[in-house]
Amino acid sequence: MKSKILKLLVASCFLGLLPFKTVALNYTITFTGTGASTTVESVTVQNLTKGTSVTVPAVNVLNLSDGVFTVDQLITTMTYTAGDHLLYKGISGNYSTIVTDVPTGNKTTNFNFVACMDADGNNYTVVTIGTQTWMAENLKTTQYNDATAIPNVTDNTSWANLTTGAYSWYNNDAATNKNTYGALYNWYTVNTGKLAPKGWHVPIDAEWTTLENYLTANGYNNDGSTSGDNYAKSLAATTYWATDSGTGTIGNDLIKNNSSGFSALPGGNCSGSGGVFTNVGDCSFWWSSTEYNMDDAWFRYVYYCGSNVVRVSGSKQIGISVRCVRDSQ
Repeated sequence: MKSKILKLLVASCFLGLLPFKTVALNYTITFTGTGASTTVESVTVQNLTKGTSVTVPAVNVLNLSDGVFTVDQLITTMTYTAGDHLLYKGISGNYSTIVTDVPTGNKTTNFNFVACMDADGNNYTVVTIGTQTWMAENLKTTQYNDATAIPNVTDNTSWANLTTGAYSWYNNDAATNKNTYGALYNWYTVNTGKLAPKGWHVPIDAEWTTLENYLTANGYNNDGSTSGDNYAKSLAATTYWATDSGTGTIGNDLIKNNSSGFSALPGGNCSGSGGVFTNVGDCSFWWSSTEYNMDDAWFRYVYYCGSNVVRVSGSKQIGISVRCVRDSQ
């Protein structure tokens, strides 16, 4: 197994007999790969507390410093203070995995490279949160996993009358919205059981609840508490969201979002009552595969001016995003 080492240096200054002397505390984190690949080719490091980032080739050294000192040209520098939340995105060929951490000393961080490729050949970044491994991007396949095409319905009236599977791109504009937000699927597409990449599935309602319970119990609420439902910031990406001034909301101080690595983007929706596109930049919506009644199914959403995740049932004709979770291994 090949392993790549990034040395994380946290420096602090003190006054002593020699003024401005710097003492370096060396945090060495060894990045390893397992699963579909053992080779870590590069790591993108994002400081979620300070809003800075750097991409580090795995053969180089990353220097995290809360002091100012000279480093040689082989060292990449990032400002860091003890307690900052970091997000690592490890790359190995087509595989991409997110890990979050708050470094406090020497350790080994493992990227479990998992195959997550849809029928179109799109590869997805993944993240493990608690006992679950999730896609860290919205699904964008145009085919079921048996290679059958999913109808791309662009006409408003036709969309509103659907009782079978279909997808659309927000504003019917794939060039602008496909790679950022993924596709919007009605629930009939989900209900085929063939939408997710092989080895993955659209989560049932209870699997969303498992994710939510983990976030609550492990201090992902915006105030660090372990009760209640204020963890939406931990799920939301640091970009593309509308801004807001409310305490603890997704849109307030975006750089502090995404401590879970889930990387939610506000892809909006296509209404089931006429194919009208709304809420891009404001809301993320995701289907569960669980039916509520003949007309409705359960889904989750988060919004820029809120701090919680909302569980609600809605029309199966709505077009919203899909996140998949890995099958039990």
